[in-house]
Order: sequence, then structure tokens, then C-alpha cells
Amino acid sequence: MSPPASASPPASASAGVSASELLDFVRRAAADSALIDSLPLDPEGRTWVRLDGPGGSEAWLIGWPPGTGTGWHDHAESQGAFATARGTLRENALAARLPASGWKTLELADGVDRERELTAGQGRAFGRHHVHEVFNASQTEHAVSVHAYHPPLPLLRRFSRTGAVLRLEQVERPEDWQ
Repeated sequence: MSPPASASPPASASAGVSASELLDFVRRAAADSALIDSLPLDPEGRTWVRLDGPGGSEAWLIGWPPGTGTGWHDHAESQGAFATARGTLRENALAARLPASGWKTLELADGVDRERELTAGQGRAFGRHHVHEVFNASQTEHAVSVHAYHPPLPLLRRFSRTGAVLRLEQVERPEDWQ
């Protein structure tokens, strides 16, 4: 991964940023061709630039080389949205609310898996504790997307998954990625 280039974050955060406002923001940003063209793309790893999101939210412009992804994770207490600007991203998600803490391994019920494909111009919003993985399944084309979270990410939990078993593997704090 390349180190992020950072724009200065807003000085104060508003408590009233909704998931729909985040979705509106990421869709508008994804449609801004000058912004999308400004992202340096690396053939080996994801690249990202921090953006000023609405109402003090945390926002990122992310480049996805062919075959790259996030792995299973959530955004803790933050709600979020993302939109694909170029290429196609796939999202695998769990349609189940997981406990916020106090567990290391969970057995998932049948029927909780959801899969969607988001092509350029498409986006989605999600609530707190949304567990998903996002990836560029293309073997030849980069994808680019815009993501926003409110409140700014307090932490990110990473999981591994084997069949119906989800395991908490790591907890990252903002200083790990900023």
C-alpha cells in the first residue's frame, strides 16, 4: 500500500450527518472526473487520498488494482457509504448485526450472506457494525471508489472467515492507517 496523501480534515464535526447524506456525498465525489483523475494508481497495491467529507465525516478516495480487496471488516460505531467511480467493485456482506464486543469467534446463521456488484456510478450506504469485504474482481482493470464514514472511524475490526465461522483477528486504530 502506498502512504496516503492527506487533505486537512475539518476542524469540527457535526452530530447530524446521516447515511443518506454520506451516500449523496460519495456519489457526487465519484462523478467528479477531475478528482478521480487526481488519484495516483499503483499496479501493486491500493492507493488512497483523504478527502473532506460532509459535517466532519471521514472520507477517502481509493484506487483498487486488479484482484485487490479489503478482507472482512467492520467500521465499529460509524455509519458509512461508498460509491464506485470507475470499474466494478464487489461487496460481500452479512445481513446480521454482530455484538459490538465480547467475542472472538461466532458461528453465522444460514442465509446471512449478501453479495452485490457496484459498477461506476453506483453506491450504497450502511449502518453501524456493518460487516463486509469489498474487492475488485477484475484481473485487468483498476477500480476507483469514494468512501465516507461518520463519526470518523474510531477503529476498524478485521475478521477471518471459514465457512460459517467468523473470527475477530485484529483491531486497528486510526493511527494505523493515517
